Amino acid sequence: MDELTRDLGNAVHAIDTRMGGYDGITAGYLLLAERPCLVETGTALSAPVVRTALASLGLTERDLATVVVTHIHLDHAGGVGDIAALYPEAQVVVHERGARHLVDPARLVASARMVYGDVLDEMFGALRPTDSSRVRAIDDGDVIELGGGRRLTACYSPGHAQHHVGLQDSASGDLYVGDAAGIYIPEKAMVRPSTPPPDFDLVKALDSLEKFRALQPTRLLFSHFGPVDAVDETLDRSAEELRLWVDLVRDARASALDLDHAVTMVREKTADRYADLLADPDVDEKFEKLNATAANVAGINRWLDHLADARGD
Repeated sequence: MDELTRDLGNAVHAIDTRMGGYDGITAGYLLLAERPCLVETGTALSAPVVRTALASLGLTERDLATVVVTHIHLDHAGGVGDIAALYPEAQVVVHERGARHLVDPARLVASARMVYGDVLDEMFGALRPTDSSRVRAIDDGDVIELGGGRRLTACYSPGHAQHHVGLQDSASGDLYVGDAAGIYIPEKAMVRPSTPPPDFDLVKALDSLEKFRALQPTRLLFSHFGPVDAVDETLDRSAEELRLWVDLVRDARASALDLDHAVTMVREKTADRYADLLADPDVDEKFEKLNATAANVAGINRWLDHLADARGD
């Protein structure tokens, strides 16, 4: 997607937040309701891009009423502190398990650096703290009022992260799925799982997908990347991908493979499945930067370790 914003109808505008300078891997969404609301900020490095996009849609620094993030991972919420500073009237909304990390992000950033290493500085930048008086903590079923009777309703959806919520728009039926349904690659109409440490849990992830299905959304709006109309088909594929990757990592563990060899095995075993993606090296590279196989394998391994510990293995 070359344009910075895209009108999706129902006063919803997708914003390409250009994570790491790449087009088409991270999206924010502006709802131009009576009380304008930004869903997802992107990274800290994306804040100037988001500001330009909001200005192009007619918003001044006093107009943005709400910033809401599906969860606090830095590709979704890394820009919260910067956006809060740029838009001083905006309330910041996040699941209650993530609120303290936006106020004091040191632990969150340290955890992200363990996963991403030096790529953190290149792709994300530094998350600035947000004053606690600006942060509203929500849980399942809580409502964000957008004015004129329009609202976003939170759907607690752990599995990818324990601080994850989906958000359904009462006016459009759209469901903002964050990473709970995985990564959607629009160039290939393909879904891949997103299972990074430390919170991945297969059972909770599959339960969250069923909660999403029960909401009967009209569209799924992926943070990575864009709108999808084929709701049931996509949720089915998301669940299938999760089960497949967990099975592959179990196989790698049974063969006592270290992380590097497990990653190689997973890529080899999914090569036919993702042949269309692998045939396009540029697209494969940018989504591997976003959704690294190594991070996904590490997250599944961590969950399997917890299961083993619980059984006393």
